[in-house]
Amino acid sequence: QLQLIESGGGLVQTGDSLRLSCAASGRAFDRHAMAWFRQPPGKEREFVASINWSGGMTNYAASVRGRFTISRDNIKEMGYLQMDSLKPEGTAVYYCAADLYYSEREGHPYDYWGRGTQVTVSS
Repeated sequence: QLQLIESGGGLVQTGDSLRLSCAASGRAFDRHAMAWFRQPPGKEREFVASINWSGGMTNYAASVRGRFTISRDNIKEMGYLQMDSLKPEGTAVYYCAADLYYSEREGHPYDYWGRGTQVTVSS
């Protein structure tokens, strides 16, 4: 099992930046790809970004490309999502996920999930 715990959420204003963190424990984190998803209020969960085990490959949803950056530190067993130029539509619960296989397919099923952290962007 791989346990994931997100942190770093909060209330920010439009245009602000925020960095989310995902702390991993259990199975070898450095063998897993990871991703960030978000679920806006009243909507379905949606893909945000993914990164392969080494950090050498990344993929982003069109809505965040150029504003968000996914990264990881395998020594610290941490994943990150740097969010810049936040917009009100970025208000959501953000989830960290991990899987043995990296995929750029947004519907790729991930085996491990955190419980989420709330991000609220005020206009």
